[in-house]
Amino acid sequence: METNRVSEVSERASKRDEQRAEVIVEAAGRLFFAPGFARVSMDDLARELGMSKKTIYRHFPDKRSLVAAVLDRQFAAVESTLVAAEDSPGQPFEVRVQRFLIAAGTELARIGAAQLATGRGDAMLRQYVEQRVDAVIYRRLDELFRDGHRRGLLATPPELLSEITRGALERLLTSRLPHELDWTAGDLLRATVDTVLHGAIRSAPPGTGEEQPRVVPPTDRDEKEGS
Repeated sequence: METNRVSEVSERASKRDEQRAEVIVEAAGRLFFAPGFARVSMDDLARELGMSKKTIYRHFPDKRSLVAAVLDRQFAAVESTLVAAEDSPGQPFEVRVQRFLIAAGTELARIGAAQLATGRGDAMLRQYVEQRVDAVIYRRLDELFRDGHRRGLLATPPELLSEITRGALERLLTSRLPHELDWTAGDLLRATVDTVLHGAIRSAPPGTGEEQPRVVPPTDRDEKEGS
């Protein structure tokens, strides 16, 4: 009986620790990924949580390990979004690629991955972000292009498309174009996807059920001439 009581107490303590760690990670995500990340200290986090730094350090030995835990949580959400974007049975290949890239770009912008990977934070965290972006996004993108190539839907080597798309996506995330053109990041990503894929995706072979006419978004000039 005594052993059971000790076990129950230990289990409750473990759950409390897990819950407290989750609360710390959630608060750290709000503070660390807001503007002025570099100026947010563990003292700031302790004040936000209403707990001592000693309590925080019991769960996370330093700020770097805490930021890594926050990033793990962020990238898990990114992966969940991308899985949902890929889950489009019956959709033409071009639509699958568009959905994936727009979701990827939106999620990366949301968590500030580009800024983290290009100098925000220390070198180990930058490397960590690059590895997570590669594993969660680019490997999935590579497989998507390889799948299209295997099915005869791509007229361009999938490796080339992957490199072009990676570069475009990363450049857009740090670009001032959304401000200069007064477009949303989503609008620019859609335009980028259309530009990258135009001429790269062949019509589906007859009988595959994926044949669909290409839909070309109208330009401002088209709309004026048609009015």
